[in-house]
Amino acid sequence: MKEVTLYTTKFCPYCIRALKMLSKKEVLYKNINVNKNQELYEKIKEKTGRNTVPQIFIGEEFIGGYDEMNQLDKESKLDSMLGL
Repeated sequence: MKEVTLYTTKFCPYCIRALKMLSKKEVLYKNINVNKNQELYEKIKEKTGRNTVPQIFIGEEFIGGYDEMNQLDKESKLDSMLGL
């Protein structure tokens, strides 16, 4: 299974949905709350070109946010990307 990293904020509804989806699939993930580390958030925004959360990485690949992850799941591509 590939390492999954999410950059989230505490009260973001899309962040909560992304975390629930991964938990339902029993995927272990690293959740980084960017509210507590603004410097890290600025680096991630620079890396991805996005200023929204969640920002989701599977391995080193940036897949986007919840909407993109959900679309990959609907297209039956997410499980293989996760190594399930």
